[in-house]
Amino acid sequence: MKGLSCAKLLFVITVMMVLVVSLTYGADPTSTGRQTAIATFAGGCFWCMEPPYDEIDGVLSTISGYTGGTKKNPTYEQVTTGTTGHAEAVQIAYDPSKVSYEKLLEVFWRNIDPLTPNAQFCDHGSQYRSAIFYHDETQKKLAEKSKQAVQRRFKQSVVTEIAPATEFYPAEDYHQDYYKKNSIRYKVYRYGCGRDQRLEQLWGSVKR
Repeated sequence: MKGLSCAKLLFVITVMMVLVVSLTYGADPTSTGRQTAIATFAGGCFWCMEPPYDEIDGVLSTISGYTGGTKKNPTYEQVTTGTTGHAEAVQIAYDPSKVSYEKLLEVFWRNIDPLTPNAQFCDHGSQYRSAIFYHDETQKKLAEKSKQAVQRRFKQSVVTEIAPATEFYPAEDYHQDYYKKNSIRYKVYRYGCGRDQRLEQLWGSVKR
């Protein structure tokens, strides 16, 4: 009987150890059950498009970069010539259980001038065009619906492009989080570019 009891005890201990090891090492240590989706928007200078998204609960990261063009691995100097076809853009990783794509679209529209082609505020050229790059059919439909709603607000045609997402190339490191790394220069640029003044004309005093 003693031997049997010891055997049972040993079996129970072994099972418990297996369970502990499984729970500790079997699961991905980085997994929290969090969902991740991607959104990509072009709204002129990407420095100015990171801040409004960074402050949203559910946004996991924002990356400035280039997309919508033909040249592989473009540099900032190449994109600024307007010959690569790329637009300055931000790519947003977000948790759709906390923030909806519709909310991201709302923030996008209220941070751009949707009426001026191939330009945003003081920056001119196709690289500064406004665009929504959709990653699936659901995003496409929501983008088109939101554009229609924005169009009803204005008499002038909304020229913001809606196009399928293509290769996204992260911009150089010094462009990332520029508004944090160089806050004074960023504020001087933003004010000098007339961005907030124009947004006020278009959207009023709605919090952006």
